[in-house]
Amino acid sequence: MSHDEEMFREALVGKKIPILTLDNQWHKLFTQTGDNAEIHRLEEQVNDLLKRQGKVNTEIKSLNIYKKQLMNEIVSIMEIPDSPAKEKKMMENKQEIEATNRKLEEYNDELLDLPKQIDDANFNLMLATMQVCYKKIKQNVKNIEEINKWIADFRVKLKHQILTKQKMEIYNDEMYSYMHAIFGPDVIEMFDMKYNPTNVLNKNKDVIKEGGAQT
Repeated sequence: MSHDEEMFREALVGKKIPILTLDNQWHKLFTQTGDNAEIHRLEEQVNDLLKRQGKVNTEIKSLNIYKKQLMNEIVSIMEIPDSPAKEKKMMENKQEIEATNRKLEEYNDELLDLPKQIDDANFNLMLATMQVCYKKIKQNVKNIEEINKWIADFRVKLKHQILTKQKMEIYNDEMYSYMHAIFGPDVIEMFDMKYNPTNVLNKNKDVIKEGGAQT
C-alpha cells in the first residue's frame, strides 16, 4: 500500500460516503479529470452490485407473490373431495413452496451481504478517485507555479520594454521640437511622413500651425 493510499484510507475512516456512481457531482468531477481505466473498472463494479441488489429485491418480491398464490391454491384444493388428483396437486404445491422458500432464503442471505459489498466497492472507488484528483491537483499546482514564474518574468520584461519605449518617445519629442524650432515648420514637414508626434511635447507643433493659419 502506498503512502498516499494509506493517508486517504485514514482520512475516510468513519466517513459516510455517498454512492459515487449515483452522485451527479462525482460524474461532473470526472469530466474535468478525463478518462481513467481504473475508475471505469471500479465504477462498473459498483453499478453491477447495485443492479444485482435491485434484481434480488425484485426476485424476492416475485417469489413472495408466487408463494402466496401456491398457498391460496392449497386452501382451495382442501375444499374439494379427496382424490388422487387432489393429493398430487397438494404434493406439487407443497414441493413448489419448499423450493420457493429455499430460493427466498438464498436471496435474503445474498441481500444481507450486498450492502457491505457495495460499501467496499464504493470505498475502493473513492480511494481511486482521491488518488486521481490528488495527482491532478499536484500537477496543476506545478503548472500554476511555472505559469506564475513566466508571468513574473514577463512583467519585468514588459516594464523594461515600456520604459524603453517611453524614453524613445521622449527623445523623439525633444528632437522634433528642437528641429522644429531651428528649421521652422516648412523644412520640418519632410519628417511628418515618418514621424507622427503624439506626446504632449509635440502639441506645440499644432499650436504653431494654427497660429500661422490665423495670420
